[in-house]
Amino acid sequence: MDIRWLTAFLDNGPDVHQESVGFWQQATGYGLSSPRGDAGEFASLEPPVGDAYLKVQRRGHGESRVHLDLHVADPGTAADAAVVAGATRVLDSEHGYVVMASPTGLVFCFVDHPAAVRPEATERPDGSLARVRQVAIDVPPASYGVEWDFWRAVTGWQERPSTITEDFRFLLAPEGQPLGLLLQRLGPDDDGEIRAHLDWGTTDRAAETERHLALGARVLAQHSHWTVLEDPTGRAYCLTDGDPR
Repeated sequence: MDIRWLTAFLDNGPDVHQESVGFWQQATGYGLSSPRGDAGEFASLEPPVGDAYLKVQRRGHGESRVHLDLHVADPGTAADAAVVAGATRVLDSEHGYVVMASPTGLVFCFVDHPAAVRPEATERPDGSLARVRQVAIDVPPASYGVEWDFWRAVTGWQERPSTITEDFRFLLAPEGQPLGLLLQRLGPDDDGEIRAHLDWGTTDRAAETERHLALGARVLAQHSHWTVLEDPTGRAYCLTDGDPR
């Protein structure tokens, strides 16, 4: 399967949508497209140069989450292949996209929207660089193996183990793609379901953390190579020492 582009969607609960969009606009420095969709529920965070790879959706109900759009030539054919790999086909939209669920329930979509130019990292006033660079899929221990096998099969991307912990494994995006994937095994004290969050790369994590705090985020935890934050609406994400370029 040829994954031509990867988009991360910030799906927001209806009561926090505007606040979430405002925060992520300021944090990324990106513009906001005109709304689209039957109820104006979709929009793109638009970088100054390059194609959008971060988008927002106002949900009709439910809590905020992150889902992935996998851009392919033929969503229907890709969905058929993903079902063979273990996914569930949830909905064939009249608009041409197909809603799927991974083997243990992470929602994603196959779409055919064109995109090809990866945005550059944003340069901050102090000269540091930052960009959302990967989507981390947080997987309960019991289902980690099946999810890893699934995402490796669907993307066909090169895999790389972590040098930090055996609980992290990476699927490296091909040249020109905006987002890689990290599959993270949740700890035994985390009884939550499979979910996803965004990881930034930055050349100055301390300075970038202060910038996010000034926008209303708060720090949840600090580690040797990454910092866990929560945006003003309660969505967790990470700032990492990964290269944003």
